[in-house]
Amino acid sequence: MSDAEFSRPLALAEVAAAPRSFTISAGPSERAALARRFDVVAIDRLEADGSVRRHGVDGWRLEAELRTAVVQTCVVTLEPFPATVVERFAVDYAAPEAGPGGEIDLAAGDAEPAPPGGVLDLGETVAQQLALALDPFPRRPGAELPPAATSEKPPGPFAALGRVRPKPGSGGA
Repeated sequence: MSDAEFSRPLALAEVAAAPRSFTISAGPSERAALARRFDVVAIDRLEADGSVRRHGVDGWRLEAELRTAVVQTCVVTLEPFPATVVERFAVDYAAPEAGPGGEIDLAAGDAEPAPPGGVLDLGETVAQQLALALDPFPRRPGAELPPAATSEKPPGPFAALGRVRPKPGSGGA
């Protein structure tokens, strides 16, 4: 079905009027592959639970919560540190509507287009949400920039010339 590191397909035809609940978790090799994809030191745990239900005439809604334990690299100290992410999210999917002349309008509303073949990959959706939830500039608790880096203004490109230029009124040309 998918080349995704963490694939959990769900045929949308199986989703009736009542919500379809799910609980998924990534295994060790899946977590290692996702850690490489997201450029984090490690993903120690990744799990999600939620439901998929019909939404509107030709649509579906996925609502879930992901929970993960990751090891990221601090942007200040460059040391690895553990972090947790708990994120609730919802994604709406809709069958694309044919407009005038048979053109398909994918921009109608805020819904994502229905997945190809009517199969929603729950694992890939959770992985994408994790990517959005990860701090792009992770900082270990208590890590601060050195005082010199935060209080001093870096010298400009002509700072050295200021040291060799004669002072006004000193008799220089």
